[in-house]
Amino acid sequence: MSISELDDRPAQEEPPAPPPAPPRRRIGWPKLTLVPAFVVAMLLATWLWFAQADLDTVSENALAGRQVSKALWQHVELTVISTFFVLIIAIPLGIALTRPALRKATPVAMTFANMGQATPAIGLLALLVIWLGIGRRAALIGIIAYAVLPVLSNTVAGLKANDPTLLEAARGIGFSPLGVLTRVELPLAVPLILAGVRTALVLNVGTATLATFGGGGGLGVLITAGITNQRMPVLVLGSVLTVALALLVDWLASLAEVLLRPRGLEVGR
Repeated sequence: MSISELDDRPAQEEPPAPPPAPPRRRIGWPKLTLVPAFVVAMLLATWLWFAQADLDTVSENALAGRQVSKALWQHVELTVISTFFVLIIAIPLGIALTRPALRKATPVAMTFANMGQATPAIGLLALLVIWLGIGRRAALIGIIAYAVLPVLSNTVAGLKANDPTLLEAARGIGFSPLGVLTRVELPLAVPLILAGVRTALVLNVGTATLATFGGGGGLGVLITAGITNQRMPVLVLGSVLTVALALLVDWLASLAEVLLRPRGLEVGR
C-alpha cells in the first residue's frame, strides 16, 4: 500500500468516553431549612396567639401543671417505642418472606398486615382495650399493628426488585447466603425500606393521638379535652403540636433517607 493511500484513509474514530458518574445527591439548603422554618413559624404564631388569648379557668387547668410538656413527651415516647417494634418485626419478617423456604407464606403475612391497617384505628384500639385493659400496652400494640404494613411491604418489594444477575455474581465470587443478603441485597433495598420507615413514622405520630382513648396519654389528651370542654385554645395547642411533631419526624426521616442511601444509588437532581 502506497503512502498516498495511507494518507487518504479516514482516521480511526476513538471509542466514546464513558458517561460521567452521576453526581452525589446533596442535601440542599431548602431541604434543610424549609420545614424547620415553617414549624418554628407555626409554633411562634401559636405562642403569640396564646399571649393575647383570654383563657378561662377550664383552659388554664387543662394547660397548667406541666400538662403540655407531659403530653408531648408521652406522644414522643409512644412514637419512638412503636416505631422501634415496627422495625424489629417488619424488616426481619420481610427478609424471611423473600427466602425460598418461606416465600409461599408471603400472601398470608401480607393479608394479616393489610388487616391491621384496614381496621379503623379507633376500633382496633377499642378491641385491644377490651382484651388487654386500659393502659399504654394496648395503645402501643394498636399503633404497631397499624404501621407494620408499609415497612413490611417495602422490605419485600425492595428485596424482590434486586437484579438476579447481581445476586448470581455475588455467589459466583464466593459470598455466602448471609454475605449476599447483607452486602448486596439489603444495601440495594435500602431506599425502599427507608421510604416505608418514613411512612410508618408519620402514621405513628398520627395514630398516637388516639392512645388517649385507651389510657395511653399523648397529645390526644389535649385534643379531646378541648373538644369535650369546647375550649378552642386547648384544642388548637394540641393540634398544632401534633402537626409540628409529624412534620419534624417526616423531615428527619427524609434526611436519614438521603444520608443512608448507598452512594452508588444516589442521583443528582
